[in-house]
Amino acid sequence: MSESRRNFLRAFGAMTVGAAVAAPAAAAPAAAALPSSAAPAAAGTTAPSPRWAMVVDVGKCIGCQSCTMSCIYENAVPEDSFRTIVSTYEVQEGGRTAMVMLPRLCNHCADAPCIPVCPVGATYQQADGIVVVDADRCVGCAYCVQACPYDARFINHHTGKADKCTFCAHRVEAGLMPACVETCVGGARIFGDLADPDSTVSKLVAKGDSKVLKPELGTRPHVFYLGLDDRLTGKVEGEPTLWRPRATESHA
Repeated sequence: MSESRRNFLRAFGAMTVGAAVAAPAAAAPAAAALPSSAAPAAAGTTAPSPRWAMVVDVGKCIGCQSCTMSCIYENAVPEDSFRTIVSTYEVQEGGRTAMVMLPRLCNHCADAPCIPVCPVGATYQQADGIVVVDADRCVGCAYCVQACPYDARFINHHTGKADKCTFCAHRVEAGLMPACVETCVGGARIFGDLADPDSTVSKLVAKGDSKVLKPELGTRPHVFYLGLDDRLTGKVEGEPTLWRPRATESHA
């Protein structure tokens, strides 16, 4: 993920002008809240621990990168780094070329390979399933970055610590949706409690037609995809395909 942030911002502006004008009503509310089941338990009672997960409907993703930008601003992600991003691929369908979007982020695996390799226990999984990094403990060795099979971690060059998507844990704790979910123009990202059979994510996953990235690894990811082309289940590395001016345009 070494794409220049400056080029990315220019590309983002060029790609999203039409989307922002054409579909303002589709944007999520400014303070979208989690379902009431996520609210704190009443005094004297113990609420069951949720298991947070995300379902991404690839067919609804328009590649506008609103999720990427909101994540950058919400989490102060440094230049040239991304906690989440939408990669764009060209695929052949019936002799025709189609563009396919693949939103990518930390998969918050039940068997996360980044956890056991940390020599100081800085990477761990909360009771709610969110994988986080204790910056006070992290020594920046990058073992977890190398162990992640989804290219979802990086060393923050401002802090020298491991960094990644946390499902905006600070927002979730406050009863809000992750920033990327709240700002998704097409409503492609659905977040909720997989342990709650009545939640939207639980019902979508229960249908059995969702997929995960690199299923052969057995990491049990908790980011699920609807409508994902089988050819893309292993596409977890490499730079995203962003808009760039043609050579003739760059001299205009």
